[in-house]
Amino acid sequence: MTHIRLAGPQDLPGTYRVCLQTADAGADGSALYANPDLLGHIYVGPYLVGHPDLAFVIVDEQGVAGYVLGAADTHQFEEWQERQWWPALREQYPPTDSATLDDELIAHLHSPVRAPDAVAERYPAHLHIDLLPRVQGKGLGRALLEKLFDELRARGVPGIHLGVGEDNHNAIAFYRHLGFVELASGTDSIYLGRELS
Repeated sequence: MTHIRLAGPQDLPGTYRVCLQTADAGADGSALYANPDLLGHIYVGPYLVGHPDLAFVIVDEQGVAGYVLGAADTHQFEEWQERQWWPALREQYPPTDSATLDDELIAHLHSPVRAPDAVAERYPAHLHIDLLPRVQGKGLGRALLEKLFDELRARGVPGIHLGVGEDNHNAIAFYRHLGFVELASGTDSIYLGRELS
């Protein structure tokens, strides 16, 4: 039985696992990273800890199979991360001079990418969504997003954005089908946004 519910602390291991298993442009990235936790520390943990009211998971008999994680005000969330989330991780993972994918993630801990002001002003909320193959193609991704959108609309949030790797063509097509439009380009990624009103 597959269903969607609000995430809780018990979902941290499962959501970290989903993040890793979708890290290679939607494919399993487990073989790419020596430390399986780093991606989750960046893209999952701060949302379940700092904004659990906007974190939803798809669960089935095998555990967590997907999630959508959001923040209603991106710049406020980034400030919370600076105060509450990054300091302990920066101490645990000092900067390195190496160039592995793990080292790139560690560099991100020390210099996180901030959303462009022009994007966050008009589309203040943002999201991350990942689904394992076993729950794809069943309308669950759309259902997750609608759950998040409804929560944000109830709070009066006018728009939402996300960043996606420019090589993740399936994801870009999925977001465009849902009404997202391109807003800006980053390093190897693009920002897409959608009005919620």
